[in-house]
Amino acid sequence: MDAHLAVGERTPGGALAPSLGGSEGAAGEAAGTMRAAVLAAPGRIELAEVARPEPGAGQLRVRLEGSGVCGSNLPPFEGRDWFQYPFAPGAPGHEGWGRVDAVGSGVTGFAEGDRVALLSERAYAEYDVADAVNVVALPPALGRTPLPAEPLACAMNAFARSDVRAGQNVVVLGVGFLGALLTALAADAGARVIAVSRRAFSLDVARQMGAHDTVPMDDHWRVLERVRGLVGGEGAERVIEAVGAQWPLDLAGELTAVRGRLVIAGYHQDGPRQVNMQLWNWRGLDVVNAHERDPAVYAAGMRAAVEAVASGRLDPSPLYTHTLPLDRLGDAMELMAARPDGFLKALVTA
Repeated sequence: MDAHLAVGERTPGGALAPSLGGSEGAAGEAAGTMRAAVLAAPGRIELAEVARPEPGAGQLRVRLEGSGVCGSNLPPFEGRDWFQYPFAPGAPGHEGWGRVDAVGSGVTGFAEGDRVALLSERAYAEYDVADAVNVVALPPALGRTPLPAEPLACAMNAFARSDVRAGQNVVVLGVGFLGALLTALAADAGARVIAVSRRAFSLDVARQMGAHDTVPMDDHWRVLERVRGLVGGEGAERVIEAVGAQWPLDLAGELTAVRGRLVIAGYHQDGPRQVNMQLWNWRGLDVVNAHERDPAVYAAGMRAAVEAVASGRLDPSPLYTHTLPLDRLGDAMELMAARPDGFLKALVTA
């Protein structure tokens, strides 16, 4: 987990135009402009000098320190028929954190200089604006710790919907960034966690995050046999699918015990799915979609995540495996698509 990609190293593909540095960047700020990444076409990201956004009523402007790179960004980067290019400067970045730079009218509880995390839409830039209700203060105890609160909120909200209880058997299918966080939260709640993942590296991560047992996701029947042997029955009380693909979804249904809860936390973004409804009906499964679309719930999850990190209950820092500057956002996208050993989550710094 110490194989962070240092600034200045190169990876193949997706490179951006050279960064504006030093005095040029400072001059841009003085002129009311900023650097922002622009997704100009599938597979092509350019760095542009654009107008700095102004906060409206009820909004804050944040001088970003960085933003996480989300798996949902891959389809726009790869290209789909329904996307229109170029994207707006900074889009589709939405996992930013930084310091309040300007306060819009009507906003209370925030001041310039406050360190915050935000839920916004154009965070692949030096600045972004967000409604104050979608901004969460970061306590001084976190110092300059990177804090992409939006994906951490996804984990907190998915875990809340999972209704995990002490003593339960919990299977987590897929140990990427989200699966690793859910493993840690379930273990902290006193459950026995069985992590299933295709990468040996990810299974090592799962053990570090508190998994009691790990199973390679290599063969359908072998996975069923090994997990059922560990739980001593037909299945587990809670199964969390965190991959977002058909086969893990099939496995999840078969691994969930009668009257158990199947939690779909994986982001299924590549088309329709088929489910074994006969099995789900017969077992009386509670099937939960753990994704949120209510900004208020997102914000609540962000606050819960910040509290969990600040208190030491949750430590996501080992999961930020690659940190790159804004002008290498394309490289970060390529890494996320390839998911080489050692990769879990990339951050880009502004």
